[in-house]
Amino acid sequence: MAEAVAEDLKTQMNQLIRGYWTTQAIFVAAELRIADLLADGPKLPEELGREAGVRGDMIYRLLRALASVGIFAEDDGGRFALTPLADTLRGESGQRAYARLHGQEFYQSWAKMLDAVRTGDAGFKLAFEMPAFEYFSKHPERGAVFDGAMTGHHGAEADPMLDAYDFSVFRELVDVGGGNGSLLMAILKRHRGMRGVLFDLPRVVERAGPAIESAFLGDRCRIAGGSFLESVPGGADAYLLRHVVHDWRDDDAVTMLRNCNAAMEPGGKVLIVEIVVPAGNDPSFAKWMDLMMVTYGGKERSEKQYRELFSAAGLQLTRIVPTRAGISIIEGGRD
Repeated sequence: MAEAVAEDLKTQMNQLIRGYWTTQAIFVAAELRIADLLADGPKLPEELGREAGVRGDMIYRLLRALASVGIFAEDDGGRFALTPLADTLRGESGQRAYARLHGQEFYQSWAKMLDAVRTGDAGFKLAFEMPAFEYFSKHPERGAVFDGAMTGHHGAEADPMLDAYDFSVFRELVDVGGGNGSLLMAILKRHRGMRGVLFDLPRVVERAGPAIESAFLGDRCRIAGGSFLESVPGGADAYLLRHVVHDWRDDDAVTMLRNCNAAMEPGGKVLIVEIVVPAGNDPSFAKWMDLMMVTYGGKERSEKQYRELFSAAGLQLTRIVPTRAGISIIEGGRD
C-alpha cells in the first residue's frame, strides 16, 4: 500500500513538473491562429499547415496533444475542430493575447525565477535587461499584446466592483495609473453625478482621449499626464489604484500612496483594487499571482501588509470590500 501511495505521489508531482508543456503548446496554437483557421469548420492538419505556414505533420502532433486536454478535437477522419475551450483563442481576444504573453515574455521571465529568488531582482529585468513596462514601451507590437492580455484578464472586473462598492458618494475620482480609461468610463457611466480624472504617463493617457470622447464623457472626464511616483492631480475626494500597487515594491507603493494622501481633499478615500492573499495553506490563486509578481518586481499582499502600507503613507485601512470577481476594494483614509 505504501509503495502504491508513493508511486501516485510521484505521478502527481511529475504532472505538476510538466505544466510548462501545456503552456507552450497553447502558446504555439495561439501564435499560429489555429482557432481562427478553424472558425469555418474542421480541417485536416495538412490544410492547417499550409494556411499557417508550418508542417502539417507537426501541427497534427501539436493539436493531438491539445485535444487530449479538451483544446480542439479530432474526428474519425483526422480533421480537427474547435471546442469551447479552443474557441476562447479566436480573434484578438484576451485569451489569445494572454497565451502569447505567457508563452513568450513571461515564460522567459519565469525561467529566471531562481536568480530572482536569490537576488531579489525582478525576473523580467533579469531576462530582458530592463523593467517590464519599459520593455513593452520600447516594443509597441509586444506592448499591444500585453495590453490585450491585461484588458481581457481584468476586463470583467468593472461590474463586480461597481456592484460591491458605492462610488456615488464621491464628487471626483482620480484613476491613478488608469491606462486606457475603461474602468473610469464604466464608473462615470454608472454614476452620472461624478467627475473623473484619468491619470497615467502622458503617452498612455493620450491614447485614451478618443475613447472618452466617443463615450460622450469629455465634459466629465479630463486627462492628466505624469508619474504617480512624483505627484498626482489634486483636489479630488477619491483616488483609485487598480492593479497598480501590486506592480511595485513597498517603498514605491508607499510613495504613491503618500502622493494620493497629500493630494486628496479632507475626508477623501484611497481605494486600492487588488487580490488579497489569504492566510493558511488552502489553495489560492493570489499566492501564485504573488509568485508571478516576482517577475515584475512587485508583490501581492495580505491584509496585514496593506495595513502596514497605508500606515507608512499616513493612512488607515478602514475596510476591505470583496467582489464576486475575486478582487477586493481596499479602502483607506487619513489617520
